[in-house]
Formats: sequence, structure tokens, C-alpha cells
Amino acid sequence: MTRHCTAARLWRQHWPVCIRRRPSCLQTAPGATPQIALDGQEQRQRFSASYIIPPPFGGTTDWIGTVQAKLDWSLDLWGRQAAKVAMAQSSAEAAELDSAAARLALSAGVTRAYIDLSLAYALRDLSEATVTQRASILELTNTRVRNGLDSTASRKSAEALLAMARMDQLRADGNVELAQHQIAALIGRGADAYAGLSRPQLNPDAIRLPDVLPADLLARRADIQAARARVDAALSGRKVAYTAFYPDIDITAFAGWSAIGLDQMFRSSAQTYGIGPAIHLPLFDAGQLRAQYASATASVDVAIADYNSSVVEAVRQTADAISQLRSLTSQCAEQGVALDAADESFRLANIRYRNGLNGYLSVLDAETTLLQARIRAASLRADVESRQVALLEAFGGGFDTRAANPVQDSSQ
Repeated sequence: MTRHCTAARLWRQHWPVCIRRRPSCLQTAPGATPQIALDGQEQRQRFSASYIIPPPFGGTTDWIGTVQAKLDWSLDLWGRQAAKVAMAQSSAEAAELDSAAARLALSAGVTRAYIDLSLAYALRDLSEATVTQRASILELTNTRVRNGLDSTASRKSAEALLAMARMDQLRADGNVELAQHQIAALIGRGADAYAGLSRPQLNPDAIRLPDVLPADLLARRADIQAARARVDAALSGRKVAYTAFYPDIDITAFAGWSAIGLDQMFRSSAQTYGIGPAIHLPLFDAGQLRAQYASATASVDVAIADYNSSVVEAVRQTADAISQLRSLTSQCAEQGVALDAADESFRLANIRYRNGLNGYLSVLDAETTLLQARIRAASLRADVESRQVALLEAFGGGFDTRAANPVQDSSQ
């Protein structure tokens, strides 16, 4: 099966839209809500005749069991439970955003790999054209040697250059295969995918950038949002550690049946219930709570430092991508001029050589210049497309430029 992938389709399929959101499984508002559970137990046991079980059960073997509904209600007067829930929410959000950042990096990697594959095919086309040109030059040189218009040295030189061109063609074929292997690895496939990776038809408009990119787009980056979520989690963790110094006050209750003997279990005489408060007040813990609070404070400092580092790195990546893209765009314009001039020079050199007005060396010089210009033009086009991908990745990817509210000179 032939896989025909374009850059546009890859962009639509893989580029995630990174928006900050709470995981759906943690949408419940945090607070002190009652926890209700139902427990049941039944076991065969021999009762001691010298313990708290009185006769006639003492010294006998029978079934003993309980079935109880239990209620635990933490009043959470200091917000400790709410802080725990908020910390769990922020941690889950950070993990989800880390996953989005990984998908974004993979999407960018796949797109760049297809750009590399397109470049490998373009360079292979150039190598094939070079082989054709040098073969025709060798044929012309042989004719000129037979007619006494050129020397044997020119023929040997043409044969050597043709062999070198064929070697470059083999190398280009190998580079195409390596690019296919890279794509297969990125999409999690093996050797079975190689045959299906045909030449991609890239759509440059799919990664075209708007004239103005607002700087606030950086806030959409999944890694920055994940770092912010980890700051929130650390702040909630510090609150948990702080409220550990205060007493915990709970309300507990139970109701059910407790009996010895299966036939007695659900009788009215076996009913049992109770309700009452419970309090836990830390008095002496050898500095454990203070150490936990100091550790939680240090975690906040680390999370804030990581967030600041993520923001600074995002700004650097974006600035680098913009500078490189601007430079490559200017180079492409100049390279276009150079390519046109080299193509015309090679055409004129061929005409003069065929008419006996120039030697073979002038044709070789013109051909070398043209080949280098074509290779550089193809490489520059691929570099521009890769830098566009890098810039979109630096801004978080997946945004709709039509919905953006550009601010002049914010990031240019």
C-alpha cells in the first residue's frame, strides 16, 4: 500500500492545540465531603474460654462477622483536604500537558523528516541530471577526440567525472533510504513501512507564517503551561504541609450488624451503631512537620525556577527561529539570482564548446558552478521549511492565525 503523505495532512493530523484545561476526571469542586463505605467480614474462629467472650461461646468454635456502613467526614477547617485535591489536579494537568508537549515535538519531528525526505529526492534528481549531462559531455568529447579536435586527456577527465557523478547518485539513493528509515522509526513502524514511503508532495502553504506573530502566543506552549501547573501543585503542597500544624477534626459514624453465628447475623439483637468526633493534634514530632514544610517551600522555589527557565528558553528558541528564518529567506533570494546566472553560464559554455570556441575546462567549471547552485538552492528551500516548522513549534503549534489578535512588533 502506497503511503502518500503531504506536509499539510501531517500538520492537521499531528499538530496539537495546546489549551490549558482541567482533566475531566478531577472536575469535582474540592471540599470536605463525607466518605461512605460498606464493609463486611465473616470468619471461622475458636474463641478463648479465658478472654472477653463469655460462655456459652467461650471455648467453642463458630462464625463471627460484621456488616457495617461507615461514614468518615473530615471537617477540613483549615483547607488541608482542598489543598490536597488542588495539588492532585495540578499534577494531573501537568502530566497531560507534558504529553501534549511530547506529541508536539513528535509532530514537528515527523514533519521535518518528510522535509528531509523531499530534499533527499530533490538531490537524487540533481545527481541523475548530472549523470545525464556528464554522459552527454563524454559522448561529445569522444566525438571531438576522434575528429582530432580534442585530446585524450579531456576524454579521461570526462570519464572520471562521469564515474564520480554515478557515485554521487548512489550516495543520493542511500540518503533517500535513510530518510525513509527515519520516518518509519518516528511513526513507530519497522521495515514493513519502507516500501510504502513514497516521494512526498509538500504543501508550503501548510506551514506558511503570518506577517505578525503576537508574543503572547508563547503562553500557549504546552511545556510552559505544564511548568505553571507544577508551580500550582507545589503551592498547594506547601499549603498541605502548613495545615499539618493544625488539628484534624473528623466526624465518624457506623451502623450495621455484629454477631457470632451465621443465623444470628441479621437479627435485630445484632444491630450496632455509633457516632462521634475524632481529633488529631500534633504536639511533638521531633521537627518532622517543620522539615516537611521546609521541603515543600523548596519545591515551590524549584518549580518557579523551572517555570522561569522554560519561559526564557521559549523566548530564546523563538528568537533564534525568527532570526534564522529571516536570514534563510534573504539567502534564498540571493541564491535564486545565483542559480539563474549559473544556468545561463552553463548553457553558453556548452554552446561555445560545441562550436569549438571554448575548451572542455570551461564547460566543467560552468557545470560545477551550476551543480553547486542547484544543490544549495534545494538545501536552502528545505532549511526554510524546517525553520518554519521550528518557529511554529516554538509558538506551541496548532494555532489558528485567522483567530489571532496580532500586536504590531511584538515578536518580529
